[in-house]
This record gives sequence, C-alpha cells and structure tokens, in this order.
Amino acid sequence: MTAAFADRDIELLRDIVREAGETEIMPRFRTLADRDITEKKSSIDLVTDADLLAEKHITKRLLERFPKALIVGEEASEANPGLIGAIADAELAFTIDPVDGTFNFSAGLPVFGTIVAVVAKGETVAGLIYDPVLGDTLMALKGAGARMLTRAGAATKAQVIASRPLSSMVGTISVNDTDRATRQRIAGNLGKTRMAFGFNCSAYEYWMAAMGKVDFIGHFKLMPWDHLAGVLIHQEAGGYTARHDGSLYRPGQTSGGILSAPNKDLWHEILREVVQA
Repeated sequence: MTAAFADRDIELLRDIVREAGETEIMPRFRTLADRDITEKKSSIDLVTDADLLAEKHITKRLLERFPKALIVGEEASEANPGLIGAIADAELAFTIDPVDGTFNFSAGLPVFGTIVAVVAKGETVAGLIYDPVLGDTLMALKGAGARMLTRAGAATKAQVIASRPLSSMVGTISVNDTDRATRQRIAGNLGKTRMAFGFNCSAYEYWMAAMGKVDFIGHFKLMPWDHLAGVLIHQEAGGYTARHDGSLYRPGQTSGGILSAPNKDLWHEILREVVQA
C-alpha cells in the first residue's frame, strides 16, 4: 500500500468502525427523540446524534493512528465543503459516512451502514462498509479482492453477478437528486428489467452489487463518502464502474453520474437502455 497505510491496517479500521457502531449508533437506533434529528437540506436529508457522535469517534481514533491524515467526514464537510476538494491531493485521506441511510435509521428501518474509504495520493486503496445491526463487514484492499466478514469472523469472497439479459436483471438508479422529468423517464426505463429496487442507502446498494445479489446500481450525486469505498469493493469483486461520460470515477469528483455493472459491456447496455434512453 503506502508507507502510511499498510494492508494490516484494514483490521484496525474494522475495529474502529465496529466500536462506533456499538457505542454511538446502535444504542440510539429506534430510541431517537424528535430533538435528536435535524434536517439539513430537505426532509429526507437528515442528521442525527448518531451521525455526529459516530463520526467524531471514528475521526478521533483514526487520528490517533494517522495523525497527519486528512479526515473528510460527511458531517464535518457540511461545515467545511473545501475538505472534499483536498482529497485528491492528500498524501493520505479517509472519508467517513458514519450512518449512510440516515432517513432509514431515523425511521427505525434496519437498512443503514457505516462507510470508510482510504485514499492515498489520489487513489482509493481500501474501503469498508459495516452493518451495525448484524455486525458484518464488507471490505477490500486495492489489488487484493473483496470479502465479507461476519461478526464471528467467517469470511466469504465478494463476487459480482454473472452476465444475463437486461430483462432478467435487478437493479436501481438513485434519482432523488434529479428533476421530476428525469425521475419519470428512468422509472419507465427500469421497467425493461426484471425488478427495480431502492433502499436509499449506498452502503446496502454497493453491498448487494458486490455480493452478486443485484446486477447494477447507479447514482447521480457523487459525494465521496457515499461512493469511494463501494466503488473499490465492487471493482475488487470483479465489477466495472464509471461515470456517465465513460471516465473512471476519481476521488474528489462530485458530479457526472455513476453506474456500476458486472462488466464493461453490460455497463454500456444499462447506460444506454436505462440511464439515457
């Protein structure tokens, strides 16, 4: 990896994230009062005490081990958006989404996760998605594949689904940040597939794509804490991801749309038939 982040440090990340889940997230699940939930930009863009305290916990623990690293948490970036632009040039950076799927979390739905990515000199070198409810972790190191670890430590190799016709596919395109016409158009195009789903949670979407449970996922909004880890994990599971213009997704990019598919040929077909048609 790098002099600052070694392969073995992925286990430390897992421990740190698990600590945050056990101490800051799960004790607040289904116990939040209205005063513990705040709207950011809309009624579906929320932040809770669990988000704030889990991010603070993870940030503190990361800086103990990597004191010179750039830490880019979703909630910290609300106050300082300039952090996002610094990711690409940082010697070592971590992105944190403490509770991805906050709307689900605040509604008492157990479909949320914690996402951490490691970026070294503009390249994502490690990624982790943690399920605080089950205690399972999906993680990858660049060039070393991806795996899922249960709470008890049993490991399963992550592998994307095999190729099949569009009419047999299951997938989702997140359109929450698009205009009404785009939402209606893509919803209609998803009718070409066998089934469309939507979790409002990047953590779960990347999890299902990397573990071969669904064929494709796509998004229009590209915040780094939502996508850097998931894209790496999906790629290490054998999949292909690119922005809508065909360029590869890089740390620091926040626009252009993104699509993940089992391979490049299917990526082009899904882009053409579902995203662009």
